[in-house]
Amino acid sequence: MSKHIVASDPRNRVGEAEVMTEHIEVDGRMRTFTVVGPRRQGQALVLVFHGSRQSGEVHRAFTGGAYDALVGKGALVAYLDGYRGNWNDARRESRFPARLAGIDDATFAQAVIARLGETHGIDADRVYAIGFSNGGQMVMRLLHENASPLAGGAIVAATLPESDSFLLPQAAPAPHPVPVLLVHGTADPIAPYTGGRMRRWAQLVFRVGGSSLSAPGTAAYFARRNGISAPPMTRADAASRPDGTRIERANWREAGHPPVTFVTVHGGGHTVPGPQPGPRLIGRTATSISVADLAAELFGLDR
Repeated sequence: MSKHIVASDPRNRVGEAEVMTEHIEVDGRMRTFTVVGPRRQGQALVLVFHGSRQSGEVHRAFTGGAYDALVGKGALVAYLDGYRGNWNDARRESRFPARLAGIDDATFAQAVIARLGETHGIDADRVYAIGFSNGGQMVMRLLHENASPLAGGAIVAATLPESDSFLLPQAAPAPHPVPVLLVHGTADPIAPYTGGRMRRWAQLVFRVGGSSLSAPGTAAYFARRNGISAPPMTRADAASRPDGTRIERANWREAGHPPVTFVTVHGGGHTVPGPQPGPRLIGRTATSISVADLAAELFGLDR
């Protein structure tokens, strides 16, 4: 693996935090990512993985810059760019350009972490990842890697493939369990809340197949993987919120084991809860809650 920063160009600022576009060579290919935050020793790092056919900057706009606010909680934020708009996640039936080209996105993530350790003083033991859709699948891949770099992961609008459709072992308990947040809408038209196979049109458009667990089944899997045997504590809204969604939380907590939080957005689509509503074509967005806030709480960024 070759790692070399070619350019680092400041474009704008978020408060006092600089926003930089970084170029890095990984396995002979030039990769890019956007960094938001200052240079300071010992800070946490949050890696953000966009959805299919997006880029880091597109996803930053798609979410209304909500993850930028994590800088104020002591974290550096890095929006990574997939290869031709996609990630080489662990779905066996993927036909994304990143899979066809054999892109090693796990190595890309490791290279970004190493570089930001050198340039921005990040704490390699406090690296977290947030991923949406294909990016959520990439976070699941990183959580299952033997040498996972993550201290926690947040998965939005993505469900775990069945074992026959997953390229990595689904070992439980995990060798190195970490806190996990999962968020999914019940009316998601692309990644079905109930699991199974994607609709035929979605398989053709997004060039991926296979069968997945349901969203609740995915959350229960990560709880088991973290060694939690106690049932979840659940709390749900009594009525819909002004955005037309209703929020239900399931929390798996057990002493000595990293927690798992599952947020069901009743009526929610293939979107990221937060300040920026997604296109209505992909369903309702819960604007009364924020994935950034939920992740900051679970990962302990507020402390």
